[in-house]
Amino acid sequence: MQGKLIKTIKCKAAAVAVLCAASTQVACGQQADFNQVGCQMAIMLQNSHFDRSRQPFKELSDDFLATYLRDLDYGRVYFTQSDIDRFDKEYGDRLSQMLLEKDSMRAALDIYKTFVERVEKRVADGQEMLKNDAFDFTKEESVMRSRKEAAWPKDEAEATELWRKQIKEALLSETLRREMVVKLAKEQNKEDLFKDERDPKEKILLRYERFLHSVKDVDDADIAAYFLSAVAKTFDPHTDYLSFRQMERFRDGMRNQLVGIGALLQAEEDGATKIMGIVVGGPADRAGELKLNDRVVAVDPLNSGRPEDLVDIMFMKIDKVVELIRGKENTEVRLKVEPAGGLPGETTMVVIKRGKVELKDEQASAELIERTGPDGSKQRIGVITLPSFYADFDGGTTRCSLDIEKLLRRLMVEKIDGLILDLRSNGGGALEEVRRMTGFFTKRQPVVQVKNTLGQVQVKESENRRPIYDGPMVVMTDKSSASASEILAGALQDENRAVIVGESSTFGKGTVQQPMDIGRQMPFFADREKAGNLKVTIQKFYRPSGSSTQNLGVVPDVILPSLTDALEIGESYLDHALDHDIIRPAPGFDPLPKANLFLPRLKELSSERLDKSKDFAYIIEDVSKERSRRRENQVSLNLEKRRTELEDADERQRVRNEERRKRFAEVAKRDASQMKFYELSLDAVEAQAPLKQVDPSDEKSDYMRRAKDKTAELDTTPEWPSRLDPFKREALAVTADLVEITRNAKMAGMLKSSESR
Repeated sequence: MQGKLIKTIKCKAAAVAVLCAASTQVACGQQADFNQVGCQMAIMLQNSHFDRSRQPFKELSDDFLATYLRDLDYGRVYFTQSDIDRFDKEYGDRLSQMLLEKDSMRAALDIYKTFVERVEKRVADGQEMLKNDAFDFTKEESVMRSRKEAAWPKDEAEATELWRKQIKEALLSETLRREMVVKLAKEQNKEDLFKDERDPKEKILLRYERFLHSVKDVDDADIAAYFLSAVAKTFDPHTDYLSFRQMERFRDGMRNQLVGIGALLQAEEDGATKIMGIVVGGPADRAGELKLNDRVVAVDPLNSGRPEDLVDIMFMKIDKVVELIRGKENTEVRLKVEPAGGLPGETTMVVIKRGKVELKDEQASAELIERTGPDGSKQRIGVITLPSFYADFDGGTTRCSLDIEKLLRRLMVEKIDGLILDLRSNGGGALEEVRRMTGFFTKRQPVVQVKNTLGQVQVKESENRRPIYDGPMVVMTDKSSASASEILAGALQDENRAVIVGESSTFGKGTVQQPMDIGRQMPFFADREKAGNLKVTIQKFYRPSGSSTQNLGVVPDVILPSLTDALEIGESYLDHALDHDIIRPAPGFDPLPKANLFLPRLKELSSERLDKSKDFAYIIEDVSKERSRRRENQVSLNLEKRRTELEDADERQRVRNEERRKRFAEVAKRDASQMKFYELSLDAVEAQAPLKQVDPSDEKSDYMRRAKDKTAELDTTPEWPSRLDPFKREALAVTADLVEITRNAKMAGMLKSSESR
C-alpha cells in the first residue's frame, strides 16, 4: 500500500471464519534479523511519528513492556505477579535501549517463552480438572466479567484457583448453552443437535488444546511481530508493525480483490479447518469438488503429489493455513479433505486452480425505495451503502469513488428525491477517495485539513466545480464508522450539506497512517527480506470547521439509542490515544445556510417517532441492563442462579418476539401498500440493466453459498419488516421528512439563499 492510509486493521481471533485469501508468494529467503528490524523501527518511530510532544523514547520502556504483556495476557490469567516483577526488573527500564542496541529480541523471546510455559501449565491444570474434578455448581462462587483492570495473580496458587474458576465458568456456559438449544429444538420438533457431539468437558478440553497449539505454533518472526507491534502501539493505537504476511493481507483488503480459492474457513476445536462458505463463481465453486462443511486436514501448496509436501494443518492457525493455500494465479493447490457426511476416517484429495476472487460483500451497492404518502404523493429515495473506502494503489483500477459515482449517476437517472449514504460499520480506507467523493455532493470546498509533525496544515478540497447530486441528503453513521467515514460525514455536516443520523458518535479516529517499508531503511548489507512495514501515524486530520474528530468523533444531528451506548467502543477507550484539539477553520470554508436543513423540525419529528417505538424502547432497556452488568463485573458460577438468569432472558425475548411478530406483520402489510424496493448492483449499472423490483422479505442474493448453522436456525426472532432495521427505517423517515419539508419550503420561497457561494 502506498500513499496516505487511514484504514484500521481489524484483528480477528483464530476461531473466526476468514476468507481464504491469496497473494503472490515470494520465494523463501533468509529471514530478517529482527534485532536489526527493531532498531530501525525505533529510529523510524522517533523520526516519523506525528506526536513529538510525548515522552522521550528512552522513557517509554515501561509502556513497551506493559503493552506487550497486555497483548499476550489480556485477561491476566497466565502470568503471575512474580513473572511481572521479574520482567520489570530485567527489562522495565531497558527495552528502549535494547531496541536501539539491536538486542530487543532477547527480551521478546524470554517473555514469550515464559508465556508459553504458563499457558502449558494452565492447560495441563485444566485438563486435570476436567478429567478428575466434579465441579460443584451449587456453591456461591463468581468470576470477573472483565479482568482488564484486575491485579495479576500473586502466585501460582492464586493463579491455579483463578484458572479453576475460569474452567468452571466455561463448562457451566457450555452446559447451559446445550440445555437451551435442546429445549428450543424440542419446542420446534427438530432433531437433537448434540447426538454426535462430544460431551461438554471434552469440548472444553479441545478448545484449550487448540489455544495451546496456537500459542506454540510460532517462529521468531511471529514473536517479533507480537513484540514490535506492542512497541509501535505504545505511540498510539493505530501505529503498528505489520509483518510481510500482514502487509499482503492489508493490500488485498484495500484493493477489494484477492487471489485464492474463494472459500470461507473456520477453525474447528478438534483441530481441522472447516469450509463454511464458497464464493459463487470462484475457483472452488468452478472446480466443484469442495463442498460446504468439508474439513481440510492437510495442504500440498505446490500440488506436487509427493507425500513429503503434504503439510498437516491440524490445530494450525487459520492465517497459516491461508498462507499455505496462497499462491500465484493459475497455479494449483491440493487439499486433503474429510468429506461432509462421509464415513469416519474417510479422506479425499481435492485439487483447485487458484484465481482472482472479488470481495463483493465489501463493494459499494445501492437500492431505490419508492414511498407513497397518505395523500398519494410519491418519493423516490436512493440508498447507497459503502462498507469501506477501498482503492488499489498498486496500479489497479478498483476505487470506491468510481463505484459510488456510477451508482449515484444511475440513481440520478431514476430521478431520486432524496439520498441516504450508509456509512455504518465503515472503518475507513483511502483518504484520496474521501476527497473525490465529497465533491459528488458539494461545490468545490475544503474537505479536510491535514496537519503534519511540523505543525504545517494542508487543506484538501473537493475537485468538482458543481455537485453530481445537490438534493436532500442523510448520512447514516454508528460507533464503527471511523477515519475516512468521519472525514466524509464531518465535511458534509460542517458544510450543512447533509443531516447526520446515527448512534451517539462515530469512532473518533482522527489520524492518518502511512506504511513504511522497514527493509528499505536498513543498512545495505543487512538482511532486509521480509523485514515488514511500520504503519505509522504521520498526520492528524481536522474538519473544515477546525475541529479534530480525534476521540470526539462526529456527533450526529439526529441521535438514535443504541446498545453501543453501554459498551466501551471508540477511540477514547483505547490505550495511548492522541488528544482531541481544534485549529482554525480552513481558508475558503463557506458553509451552506444551516436553516435549509430544518434540523429543529427534523429532530422534533424523529423524537416523536422514537417515543412511540417499541424497538427503540427495547434497546434503551437493554442498554440499562448491560450498564448494570458491566458495573457489577461478576459472573455467577451457581448453576441455578445462572439458569434463572437465562430463563428470565429467554422469557423476556419470547415476549418480545411474540409482540414483534404481531406488530411486524402489520408493518410489513403497510410497507407493501406504501413502498416498492428496487435493487441496484454495480454489475447491473455496468450492464445498463433496468431497475429490478425485489420483494424485501425474500433472501438477498449472496455472492457466497454458506453452510447452515443449525443452532442459529432455532432462533425464532422475526426478521425486520422489509429488512429495514430500526436505524435504517428511522433514517428513511428522516429523509422523507427532509424531502417533504424542503419541497414545501421551495414552493413557499422560504429556502435561504446561498448565492454568496
